[in-house]
Amino acid sequence: MSSNVIDEFMPLFAPKTVAVVGASTKGTALPNIFIRRIREFGYAGAIYPIHPTAAEIDGLTAYKSLGETPQPVDYAYIAIAAAQVAPLLAAGKGRVRFAQVISSGFGEVDEGKALQEELAAAARAGGMRLLGPNCLGIYTPRGRVTFAEIGPREVGEVGIISQSGGLGTDIIRRGLNRGLKFSGLVSVGNCADVGPTDLVEFYLADAQTKVIGMYIETAKDGRRLFETLRDARARKPVVVLKGGRTQQGQAAAASHTGSLAGDERVWLALSRQTGCVLVDTLDEFIDALLMFQTLTPHPRHPTQRVVLFGNGGGTSVLATDYFARLGLDVLPFGQSAIDALAAMKLPPGTSITNPVDCPVGTLQQDDGRVAEKILDVIYARGSPDALVMHLNLSAFVGRTKNEVLDNLVQAALRVQEHHPGKAHFVLVLRSDGEPKLEERKREFRARAVELGIPVYDEMANAGHALAALQAHERFVHARA
Repeated sequence: MSSNVIDEFMPLFAPKTVAVVGASTKGTALPNIFIRRIREFGYAGAIYPIHPTAAEIDGLTAYKSLGETPQPVDYAYIAIAAAQVAPLLAAGKGRVRFAQVISSGFGEVDEGKALQEELAAAARAGGMRLLGPNCLGIYTPRGRVTFAEIGPREVGEVGIISQSGGLGTDIIRRGLNRGLKFSGLVSVGNCADVGPTDLVEFYLADAQTKVIGMYIETAKDGRRLFETLRDARARKPVVVLKGGRTQQGQAAAASHTGSLAGDERVWLALSRQTGCVLVDTLDEFIDALLMFQTLTPHPRHPTQRVVLFGNGGGTSVLATDYFARLGLDVLPFGQSAIDALAAMKLPPGTSITNPVDCPVGTLQQDDGRVAEKILDVIYARGSPDALVMHLNLSAFVGRTKNEVLDNLVQAALRVQEHHPGKAHFVLVLRSDGEPKLEERKREFRARAVELGIPVYDEMANAGHALAALQAHERFVHARA
């Protein structure tokens, strides 16, 4: 099964030939932009513009139909009027592997439902798999193909399926800013043929993909999706952002992709029985994916006890309440840990129970290296399942040496080397939006994520992501 699905779908994620339908000789249409983007992204394969009359488009030889290209087409990007698409696909004559129809006007509107059935039949007759219609395209760093203007070039480990093209763009752009790197993203739109389950099967089998994320409005083959996820036994984390979980949301989904979204209780049951993590917002979705990208789950001892360490007493108190509501415990240390921290004789104003609150003056000691000694005690005697270090950057940047922040992160890395596999480490970098601070935060975030430390903007973001990690660990633990 796994080798078959890899063989079937790898030409989509690493196409050797790309056909583009709908590009104009004036160079202004969406398909012309697509050609420019994949060239800029480094696509090295053959690109075949398809045009009824033009000899050349954007400096590339044009062909009259999908059946006339010099080589068979792995991926065809199609953006022409809805009524013209089915005849075009039929002309593929078994020479196209994947056709992605960007055009709308199909099953998402009443008058287009018959046209969508005709489209799917034409794809079958032409011997190809159909993506869409009513979507935006694919983003695959390993294949150097992208519909998005901005996205990381590095091949990552996060595989995405999105029923919304616009949301797919948001996932790429926001994910880039937060440190996500993708094995691929496919927008599937109305799912006239290829649907979420097909791509879940691919990502489960794909060695490059470590975590799967899915924005879904409906699964027409819901039973197959359930069985695929159930049989996978959460061997890879699956994060689901479900659109249309309320009656009003279902109406919005129906008008968006022609989807019947399904009862919320069904999706809650799916989550309980398969171990997929259900989230409510785009931010929670990206935060959870980042957590799974950077950290290795510990199903043998699921995350429960959390230690908070940083500068900001009020922040710690609020976070303790918030984490407790999420099912995460921020409990005072036992006497052994308290005695060891007290013996360090830290400056006045430092709280050594859990949360551990350190004024900036404390964290500045020895240019931030004092943190390593504190963390070493916490890891050795505080029994944490996860440690969240939170830093209010406005108290550091411009007031301390640059290396203080670097030393704090290096301390965290060294302590994890001394206590391997003991506790997850999560970093929260808080700021007030001041431009110079935000720029420093971006640089610092990029370095930390590169070192395998997930970075969040607020304690609540880190809490939700840890709760997602906990849910996955508990599911795997219960079935071990």
